[in-house]
Amino acid sequence: MTGLSDSFHRPINYLRISVTDRCNLRCVYCMPPEGIALMPRSQILTYEEIYAVARAAAELGITKVRLTGGEPLARVGLADLVRMLSGISGIDDISLTTNGTLLAQNAAQLKAAGLRRVNVSLDSLRPERFHRITRGARLGEVRAGIEAARAVGLNPVKVNMVVMRGINDDEVIDLANLTREGEWHVRFIELMPFGGNHGSERLVPVSEIEGRIRSLGELEPCLPSKGNGPARYFRLPEAPGTIGFISPVTEHFCIHCNRLRLTADGKLRPCLLSDAEIDLRGPLRQGASREEIQRLIEQAVASKPGGHHLGEGAASEGRPMAQIGG
Repeated sequence: MTGLSDSFHRPINYLRISVTDRCNLRCVYCMPPEGIALMPRSQILTYEEIYAVARAAAELGITKVRLTGGEPLARVGLADLVRMLSGISGIDDISLTTNGTLLAQNAAQLKAAGLRRVNVSLDSLRPERFHRITRGARLGEVRAGIEAARAVGLNPVKVNMVVMRGINDDEVIDLANLTREGEWHVRFIELMPFGGNHGSERLVPVSEIEGRIRSLGELEPCLPSKGNGPARYFRLPEAPGTIGFISPVTEHFCIHCNRLRLTADGKLRPCLLSDAEIDLRGPLRQGASREEIQRLIEQAVASKPGGHHLGEGAASEGRPMAQIGG
């Protein structure tokens, strides 16, 4: 294992894998009400192809894998993929980002297959509002999924709230208070302008979110118990849980970016907010060797940009977030 570093000397050890562009919800910041044009199933990587990419990447120095979608649990047999990935030498952490609606019935088999942790989207604690934001989800199903994940040991369960002005920003305090009631690990995320989601108008800067939460008490910096992401973590006094802030727009963390993204149709993206992609599906299906796939991975790492330009008002107009995997 040699380790991967890009041209800005950032170590690259984290691969996010979108396993599907399908989703059973239509969250307002992610998809239009009518959904998106779905990829033909023939274009979606098979589990065997995903495994081949992950194994090649692990030999180069990738140690962390996160499965995303769409909604990853909408794909049949996800635990089988987790089991395959957990057998790859060098990969020491496999996690999942999910909307939580299908988590309760899948948590135990995912844990048994080798999944370590889950992140769950929870953008409101009010059932009717939650239903509106997600365009269909029932809050009770998601909370049951969170409890099931905790019960089987998929810890820490991190809860993600995308904060949107005029939609759910009045619940920031409510979500923060959860961390004082138990081991809730709540992360507040700035809305990224993506695919016509009115991100610029609805953006609530992390500095404002943090200021509101400080009304509950002093925020004490702390380290995350586990994870590889860009959040800054804090605790309220004597709180068992943690509060994280993720600021992709106003205080971007590109200087510390350690990741690549594999789309469901087999494109390797060096940057979430750049439309530059390197095709892996074509070479895989033409019989490319592991060494040839590794050269493409190295090419992607070498082409990672220094940063994005959301802070200057730029927005991605390419693929919708549901096709990239976030």
